[in-house]
Amino acid sequence: MRKSQITRITRIPQNAPLRDQTWMDVDRIASVEVSSEESDYPIESALLLEGKRGWRAANPGMQTIRLIFDEPQKLRRILLVFEDTENSRTQEFVLRWSPDIQYSSREIVRQQWNFSPPDSVRETEDYAVELSEVKVLELMIVPDKSGGEVRASLVSLRLA
Repeated sequence: MRKSQITRITRIPQNAPLRDQTWMDVDRIASVEVSSEESDYPIESALLLEGKRGWRAANPGMQTIRLIFDEPQKLRRILLVFEDTENSRTQEFVLRWSPDIQYSSREIVRQQWNFSPPDSVRETEDYAVELSEVKVLELMIVPDKSGGEVRASLVSLRLA
């Protein structure tokens, strides 16, 4: 009999106080694949703990960021921060994980957000999860559901 535990996900409220968190050093424990990146905004800027500028795609349209861990990881928290101060748009992202590199992925969350500058420019998604044996974590971003020429961006992705 094949079985797996149902993933539990809880969204941490944005007004919840930030606890001291020890984030994973992704640079040390994983490799990354990215569908495109602007040279001034490389993916490292969103993944590394000292990163400040974030990542931005070189091309418009759907983008994929895939972390492939050297060893399977246990994830308890996933923090994503998106920001756009220039474009009114509806963005959708899908976060998936897999226990193997054959990408038999399982969806964690699918979320849409309306950016509407100057009032609604920052989306912070903070999830408490219970995931074991994670070999691949994949983030797919559709920056504009209406098909506009907007490039995807990500301020930060943190894992604990």
